Amino acid sequence: MVDSQVTLNKNKNGQINIVLHDRENVIVEKNEYFKEKQEDPFKSIEQEFSSFIGMHNLKETIKEIYANIHINQKREQVGLKCQKQVLHMLFKGNPGTGKTTVARKLANLFYDMNVLSKGHFIEAERADLVGEYIGHTAQKTRDLVEKAIGGVLFIDEAYSLARGGEKDFGKEAIDTLVKQMEDRSNDFILILAGYPNEMERFLSLNPGLKSRFPITLDFDDYSVDQLLKIANQMMMEREYQLTEEAESKLRDYLTRKKQSYPSHFSNARFIRNSIEKSIRKHAVRLMQRQQYTTKDLTLITKNDLTLVD
Repeated sequence: MVDSQVTLNKNKNGQINIVLHDRENVIVEKNEYFKEKQEDPFKSIEQEFSSFIGMHNLKETIKEIYANIHINQKREQVGLKCQKQVLHMLFKGNPGTGKTTVARKLANLFYDMNVLSKGHFIEAERADLVGEYIGHTAQKTRDLVEKAIGGVLFIDEAYSLARGGEKDFGKEAIDTLVKQMEDRSNDFILILAGYPNEMERFLSLNPGLKSRFPITLDFDDYSVDQLLKIANQMMMEREYQLTEEAESKLRDYLTRKKQSYPSHFSNARFIRNSIEKSIRKHAVRLMQRQQYTTKDLTLITKNDLTLVD
């Protein structure tokens, strides 16, 4: 009988080579990818949210959701009791703090995890749910939920549904959503989003509403340093760069704005709009010149930088 042994070698792609050989010759070699052992279980989350500045608490909450789903799937595979987690969510934060972007990312992530069958994303507002006569609202709302089956239904400024008082059809939309959440709790994910204070008042109008959203994610305003990081990141993605004078101008403006209007500042949305405007102004400046270098094509100067409120 020939003595043989098995050795495991990792290749450059992170795969394990299972090698069976005798004392002198390799008998067989087989590549196996031990996914659970080789990959960080949170790698997909880190990849999806790698470009996000800050949001530490939010990322940790998403990891908890991910871990709970994953472990429940494993429990189910071995015959242990498993109760599906209800994933309807509340997003509370000021404009430009990333609520819509995160919701889109979650739709993709949950599709990859087989939590959602389609992973599509539907963004809606009051007009998409509220009708013009009795019964119209309920049907519009049910139709919207039907389109969202297998994906995420995201309703921004959800508190607007309750602004019209008792006779407003917005209440009918809320009641219909609550019923759909109960009847089809595992068929889609509903995310309601809006300003923190307004969302709290909205939830207080219907005592049973908050309990149907087991997950609340708070989107904090960005600091000045974080907004500058976002600005430089957006510039790099577009292959532009701020001069030192332009960055100093942006920092000074952000500092004053945050001090004067802390609750109404549009955060990253302001940065994106300002950068896009500045790039257009930079293009006009270069068009007025007959010659320019590669460096000229990439640098946004202090005069180019246009701050859009």
